[in-house]
Amino acid sequence: MRLLVSFAALFLSIFLLQISTGGVGPLDVLSGAQLGFSNSQIGLLGSAHFLGFFIGCWFAPRLMGTVGHSRAFAAFTAAGAIGLLAHMLIVDATAWALMRVASGLSVAGCYTVAEAWLQAKVTNETRGRMMGSYRMVDMIGSLVAQLFIGILEPAHYVSYNLLAILSCAALLPLTLTKTTEPETPSAPRLRPGLAWRRSPLAVAGVMVAAVSSASFRMVGPLYGAEVGLRPEQIAFFLAAFVLGGALAQVPVGWLADRYDRRWILIWLSLAALPACIVTITTSDMGTTAVMLAAFTFGLVTMPIYSVSAAHAHDWAEDHERVELSAALMFFFALGAIVAPLLTSNLITLFGPGALFVFISVAHLVLVVFGLIRMRRRGTSGTRTRYVWIPRTSFSVGRIFRMK
Repeated sequence: MRLLVSFAALFLSIFLLQISTGGVGPLDVLSGAQLGFSNSQIGLLGSAHFLGFFIGCWFAPRLMGTVGHSRAFAAFTAAGAIGLLAHMLIVDATAWALMRVASGLSVAGCYTVAEAWLQAKVTNETRGRMMGSYRMVDMIGSLVAQLFIGILEPAHYVSYNLLAILSCAALLPLTLTKTTEPETPSAPRLRPGLAWRRSPLAVAGVMVAAVSSASFRMVGPLYGAEVGLRPEQIAFFLAAFVLGGALAQVPVGWLADRYDRRWILIWLSLAALPACIVTITTSDMGTTAVMLAAFTFGLVTMPIYSVSAAHAHDWAEDHERVELSAALMFFFALGAIVAPLLTSNLITLFGPGALFVFISVAHLVLVVFGLIRMRRRGTSGTRTRYVWIPRTSFSVGRIFRMK
């Protein structure tokens, strides 16, 4: 309990930050639609977010090494708040895309600092409990952020100001805590080829996970609006997706630790195919059916990143784990940058159902590729434990270290 209390400031900062940064994505979609942005421009906002996320993951360790954890966290949080406050000063899609780069930079930077702080302070004996608490705080914040959208008025300065206030409030607990900062960790090298050499299937898995997650989170509100959901219903639509993914982690983790992870990936992607079909077909069957479809979609797609990462780490040496996590994040970011822009244009050309048709095609490719890889290589002689990864930060590689 004493250890948990010592991390209270860190967890509170993450909770407030998650509500702020988790809310800006869907709010931008609803605001852009109200302001007359095209679907392509709305998709660009989501892609810009992940571009900033990708930049932030590599800039954060260098900034931590220069100014320390607390100051780095403050700088990244300020960048996010500036991006939020500037929204209603310049109502332009291109300008908003630049602001979303700032929000993505803030998310990546703050979570990298927080995870580095957490990993440096826990021991092998307390790591599991603290990471579980961290994931719970992160997930609750994500759920609150989605539900918060239901009460925020799109394209209104008050809505963005409220999110900016929460972002600024996230500064207070961590900067005022008396807990001493950990020593600055060394930054990992970017070696994308390492992930491909260890497991091509894991690379494919994280990219498909990016297509599913980024498309739904960043373009899902546009889909909801296209099928007739009101803003408050879109909030529950997004929350159902997050809740489904959260509840899937325990049973999927149990399966992934006991059976061939490649089969788990294949079966998850196979399950995603009917989930996509159900989501499309229930779009005109009422709100309850749409919510259940979103819940099911999150249930079968959100665990794919974690299973893919665990499979890759089965083939890695202990000293490679941080850099392997960085390499997997690189491929996740590539998929997440492209997916929102592409899927938003598909909705323009073919209608809202095109979002889930595209996602289902990605999962079908993963199934075929997984079967091919199983014919070429057997199972690994060693297995790392399954770890739920709600954030794609390179520092998660430390969790996989063999004890």
